[in-house]
Amino acid sequence: MDIKDHSLLRDILIQSGKFYLYKLFKNTVFLIWLFCSLASLTVFTSIWALQKTYMVAKLSTEITANTIKHKKEIQKIISKIKAKARLKRMITMLPFAGAAAGIYFEESEFQEWLLDNPDGTRSDYLCEIADVTTEIVDEVINDLPQSIKPNKKLIETIAPKCQK
Repeated sequence: MDIKDHSLLRDILIQSGKFYLYKLFKNTVFLIWLFCSLASLTVFTSIWALQKTYMVAKLSTEITANTIKHKKEIQKIISKIKAKARLKRMITMLPFAGAAAGIYFEESEFQEWLLDNPDGTRSDYLCEIADVTTEIVDEVINDLPQSIKPNKKLIETIAPKCQK
């Protein structure tokens, strides 16, 4: 149909009084198209929202499960470390076994330190341990009452001199 044919059809409809029906038909088709478009958009948006809600719920469940799992693993590791420390303390309470155990524990810790510091020497290890121990001793001494607190110079003379 050409543009002239379309205007001719419109002129015929206007003359016959059917232009009103044509306009009504055109509006009705548009409204049906609009309704179907909006309805399908609503359905697809609802499905999308449900999928996202399901995904969030699933991920939240996984996060909670992983948190509980790792919390139990961490508690188990801490319990093992505490048990080892208790065992070391109990063994060192016995005079002869304590001396042998103390030497063994120090040597095993030195070997672990060597893994992290392959170029290190025994004196480097002892200086590092002395630094850490000095810090801890300082904290403990600061918490003591003034009447039994040792002189600061005494502690400095006992501590080994290490080059940094």
